[in-house]
Amino acid sequence: MKPLLVADMPTREWISDDFANPVVFLAFFRLTWGPPPSQDDLSAYLGARTPGEDSTEVVHWSEWGSRWIRSEHRQHRDLSLADFCRLHETVELWFDIGPEAQLRLVWLLDHFRAYPEAAGRLKLRLVDRSMDSIDLHGPTDWQPPIVDVTEKELATAQAAWRAYRSPTPEAFFDLLQRDVSALPLLKPVLLDLLAELPSASSGLGATEMRMLEMIGRGYSLTNDIFYCADVRQTRVFNEFECGYLLDGLAFGPTPAVSGLDEELRTMSRDSLADRLKAYRRSRLSLTDFGKAVVAHKEDFSRHNPIDRWWGGTHLTNDNLWRCSPALSKPSR
Repeated sequence: MKPLLVADMPTREWISDDFANPVVFLAFFRLTWGPPPSQDDLSAYLGARTPGEDSTEVVHWSEWGSRWIRSEHRQHRDLSLADFCRLHETVELWFDIGPEAQLRLVWLLDHFRAYPEAAGRLKLRLVDRSMDSIDLHGPTDWQPPIVDVTEKELATAQAAWRAYRSPTPEAFFDLLQRDVSALPLLKPVLLDLLAELPSASSGLGATEMRMLEMIGRGYSLTNDIFYCADVRQTRVFNEFECGYLLDGLAFGPTPAVSGLDEELRTMSRDSLADRLKAYRRSRLSLTDFGKAVVAHKEDFSRHNPIDRWWGGTHLTNDNLWRCSPALSKPSR
């Protein structure tokens, strides 16, 4: 019997049509940006679809996938994901090295810990590269290592997921001192995510600070800021989220960036195509204040409002957890 494949994102051509039927993508929730999804929403997503339920109001795991037509179990798509997994001898989990992917993995494994019969079918592929970086036309014999999912993997995932959803980052920071080797791709992600907490000197996270540094070195186009990941050297946020961070750097009471298209001040975040056009019209440079922030002579948060989420922690000026590299509580 072919395995069920559960992945972070749509799989590429290097997974052949006869490898797995179907392929399920856990791509609906964004876990690195905004407030965390409620437990009710997460449970409804992975749970059984209620007969007569309006699919326009409740998002169900089965709506994100491919090759359903080839699946002998396609008539069982209304089951919970755990019950659907029980129909398969093997369930392979393909989640790559990205922070978003690893967060979805620990969420999924935390969920499966309550369903031991389904969990016993899980196999974890150690995808040690970005799915996007795999050459579609190159060698097709690459197969990442595969390991059984045991109680150790489930317990590690549960600790990480619950720590990330906590109202403070303390438990998540404490994971650095724990053995998380059961999930060998997780440790770098812990560091990446903690780096996005405001630093003690600038009040900005790693992506915000790197964008300022890039602008200061002459990267004036948003395409370069958003897509030159090798130069930016951060990997938590996608291009739209980088744009939201850039808005905050440019449109506060004391801006660090000038030249960002003014229409973005009032443009809805749902207007993605219009926002991209406005970003491309922009020509960025640092203000004098921005230069001082880059030089660690000014703290951005002392002059501008902070209002964003880091996991379950709502970062505001009055609740500004900092990490650089030690974790420090908000000053009262």
